[in-house]
Amino acid sequence: MRAAKVLPCLLAAALMLGCAGCGTGQPSAEVTAQQETEQATAQAEEPAAERPEEETQEEEQLDEDAQQESEQPEEAPSEGDEDNPEEEAPAEAGEDNPEEEAPAAAGEDNPAEEAPSTAGEGNPEEEVPSEDAGEAPSAAGEDPLVTVGSETYRGFVVDNVLHDQELGDIHYNLYVPDSYDGSQPYALFITLPGYGGYYFQGVGINLRQEAFGFEAQRYNDRMIIAAPQLNDRGQTSARQTIALTEHLLSQYNIDPERIYLEGYSGGGETGSLVMGQRPELYAAYLAVSTQWDGDLEVLAQAQVPVYLAVGEDDSYYGSEPLRQAYSQLCALYEQQGLSQEEIDRLVVLDVRDAAYFTERGYADQHAGGGAFAYDDSIMGWLFAQ
Repeated sequence: MRAAKVLPCLLAAALMLGCAGCGTGQPSAEVTAQQETEQATAQAEEPAAERPEEETQEEEQLDEDAQQESEQPEEAPSEGDEDNPEEEAPAEAGEDNPEEEAPAAAGEDNPAEEAPSTAGEGNPEEEVPSEDAGEAPSAAGEDPLVTVGSETYRGFVVDNVLHDQELGDIHYNLYVPDSYDGSQPYALFITLPGYGGYYFQGVGINLRQEAFGFEAQRYNDRMIIAAPQLNDRGQTSARQTIALTEHLLSQYNIDPERIYLEGYSGGGETGSLVMGQRPELYAAYLAVSTQWDGDLEVLAQAQVPVYLAVGEDDSYYGSEPLRQAYSQLCALYEQQGLSQEEIDRLVVLDVRDAAYFTERGYADQHAGGGAFAYDDSIMGWLFAQ
């Protein structure tokens, strides 16, 4: 097609040159200019004819490349450890990854999530609940050997527990006057319950059945009162009573010359055993509606005053056991050369008749032993020692 266009142009140019040569021998300026114009036109037409085809091919190639790029699927994300700066493999817990750290173990320095604090430790959001006004405060401060009771009854903290390594747990109720601050010595009174007031029979039941611990407060408003709940009337209970007495002496400011002991029924038997082992711990002992099981010779050597109170016809013991104990103790004091007046100061036998109990509403003289708690002549004697 290109050759067909060029060939006529060349033939026309040749004819014109031939005609010009035949006339003058030299081409005229007019002819020459026309020839040059025709040559320039031919040259201009030749690339013009060729150019569209080349540009078209280039444009088509560019279109194809652009189409291929647009149709080419996105590259799959590189797997971990391949060179992909935009997405790295997630770091394992504990590796240097500032965006995601392994959770700190409880107690480690992790401000976002701390281990729950133990109650009492420095956690402003969760504090140890304070003791309510009705709960029992520890009058002697911190005592690692004692679990303080959580309830009170008529001023007594109920069911404190002294944890003794040798004798086991010793349960006791404790009354400490509000006036006690430890600056001055106070008296101490320990009341031992009879059967029915033991620990296995009910927590604090001895306070509800016997009045000795409450009536004692009338005689001395500066006196600490302990009401143990023992489990028997034997040697174990006696040793626990001694251990409790010594512990209270170590924890409170107590006058060692004013420690008093009382025992009713089975508690009276326990009290006699205590007085047969450590009588020097006590200023005086009141035995109520009971019998004497302890060592009288040890008591006589210590010369600690004792008061023996019983109904003439006590339904459980009778009065004879305490009568015999009284006679034996007096004999021991006589052997020591004491006068009758001195003996009377150290031992008192008080046997009450039936009228004493019936007047106070008691048909049974053993149960009526509880009435001795309200008797000023008996309780007054004890705290006068």
